[in-house]
Amino acid sequence: MQISQSKLLNQYPNLFHTFTTKEDGNLAFHVNDDPKNVEKNHENLAKKCGYKKETLVHMKQIHSNIVKIVDEKDNFKNPPTCDALITNKKNIPLMVMVADCSPLLFFDPITETIAVAHAGRAGAFHNIVKNVLDVFSNNFHADTKDIVVCVGAAICKECYEVSYEIAKEANAYNLEYALTQEGEKYFLNIRAILKQQLLTEGIQESHLEISPDCSSCHKDFFSYREEPSCGRFAGIIELLPSEPTAQVTDQATPLQVLCSRA
Repeated sequence: MQISQSKLLNQYPNLFHTFTTKEDGNLAFHVNDDPKNVEKNHENLAKKCGYKKETLVHMKQIHSNIVKIVDEKDNFKNPPTCDALITNKKNIPLMVMVADCSPLLFFDPITETIAVAHAGRAGAFHNIVKNVLDVFSNNFHADTKDIVVCVGAAICKECYEVSYEIAKEANAYNLEYALTQEGEKYFLNIRAILKQQLLTEGIQESHLEISPDCSSCHKDFFSYREEPSCGRFAGIIELLPSEPTAQVTDQATPLQVLCSRA
C-alpha cells in the first residue's frame, strides 16, 4: 500500500494525513457519479488509511470563506456547509475535496488542533486562510508561528487562464503580483496568493509546504478545467491517540513534482 504524504507533516507521530489521487476514485457525491460507487470509494479509502468511514467529516463546499468548528452533529452522513473545518478531537478525520482548487491541511502540534480548507479563486480572493488562522487563535488559543501547513496539488499558474474581468477583480484585491499577462491572455497564480496570505498571517516559511503538483496537466488528478463533469480527489488529516492504531507512514511516498509545464 502506498499513500501520498507531506514530508513536513509526516514528522508528527500523533498525526495521520494523506492526499488521494484518481486511483482512489471519486469521493464527491455531488458530481455525476452513482452514490453507491462513491460510498464504496470512501469505504476502500477508510480501510486503506485506517480510520472509520462514519467518523469522517467532509463538507458541502460552496466556494466561501466559512470556517466550521466540528461538533457532535458533524459526520460522514451529515456534512456541514462550509469551506473549512477545524477540530482538536482525536479520531475525527477531516476531508477537503478538490479538482483544481487547493486543498490545505493545517496542524498545530502545541494545542493539537487540525484543520482543512478548500481554496479556489473565491477562497483565495476572500482570504479563507485568515479566517482559519483566526479560529485557531481565538477558539483554540494557538500561536500562528507554531502551525504547520501543507497545500496539496492544484492547478498551476501556466494552466489557470482567467478572463479580463477576473484579472480586474484580482487587481481590486491588490493581488496583481499573482497575475501574468501574455498578449490578451491572463493567468492567475493561486499558490502565490495562498503563500503570501499564510506568511502575512504569521506562518513560518519553514512550517509551510506547497506541492508543485498540477491537477490540470497531470492525469493522476481530477481536473475541473480539463473535464467539468469530473470527480474529486481529497486531502485528509486526523489526530491520533498517543499510541497510533494505524502505522502507514513508513510506506508513504512523498509528494512529487507532477506538473509537466512548471
